[in-house]
Amino acid sequence: MANPKKSALGRGLSALLENEDTDITGSTGVSGKATVGSIAEISISKIEANPFQPRTRFESNALEELAESIRTHGVIQPVTVRKMGNDTFQLISGERRFRASQLAGLNTVPAYVRVANDQTMLEMALVENIQREDLNPIEVAVSYKRLIEECELTHEGLSEKISKSRSNITNFLRLLKLPPEIQMALTKGTISMGHARALINIKDEQKQLEIFERIIDEVLSVRDVENLARQAKRPAPSKNDTAQKKEYYKDAKYGISQRLNAKVDLKFLPNGNGKIVIDFVNEHDLNRIVELLKSTGNNY
Repeated sequence: MANPKKSALGRGLSALLENEDTDITGSTGVSGKATVGSIAEISISKIEANPFQPRTRFESNALEELAESIRTHGVIQPVTVRKMGNDTFQLISGERRFRASQLAGLNTVPAYVRVANDQTMLEMALVENIQREDLNPIEVAVSYKRLIEECELTHEGLSEKISKSRSNITNFLRLLKLPPEIQMALTKGTISMGHARALINIKDEQKQLEIFERIIDEVLSVRDVENLARQAKRPAPSKNDTAQKKEYYKDAKYGISQRLNAKVDLKFLPNGNGKIVIDFVNEHDLNRIVELLKSTGNNY
């Protein structure tokens, strides 16, 4: 007989919950006998928070809205818990629903009861959170990092487990290299993922912070930041290069001045363009310079 196909986390939390190794086939401390796939009503006072919860921010307004929905309709989607000692339970997933149920004043919540070791529990909590749509990019990045480090996964292994491309994983992980100020702004939604990805391409942290401040002060678009990032990546001219350019411009200015027998100045503009300024003392002098330029051809 062929070996059964191994469950993949990429199928979501349900892939783990359908695994018979994580189910309680008969437990005490819940109302009735919980069998595989069954739901039990558990006292909220007997459920403790998940220590592996990747989410650190729960918006109070959103929680209150969910609490109001629960008061009206009840808990539609059960939370998932694991059985602990002394008739207590620990959340595996569904902390937002659990908190909203507390706000709604419920005494019990419907729950799937599972047996899970810490490693499995961590994976389940992280994977469920990664698949949520309301996570900010930093929460996703931290979840990726924890799965790689604490569950000893490679980027390729993580890609298979969560059904995300390796480039997606890499792009999120790179966010954690940004300065704390920028990470916090991304967490709060002050800047977008596009802004952050453009800033990542700047190697100099001080330059990152300078452009970040401009994003806030000038309300720059992602395209604006991408252009600034490209400019910041251009190598600064060396001292030798700068000295050679100054010498070249000095010689050019002197040569033109001598040829036209007039005062000449070179003006450089911020965008890299410039202009040659030729002084003349009167209309006759101007005509003389014009005739000289016509006869000079391509010499200058």
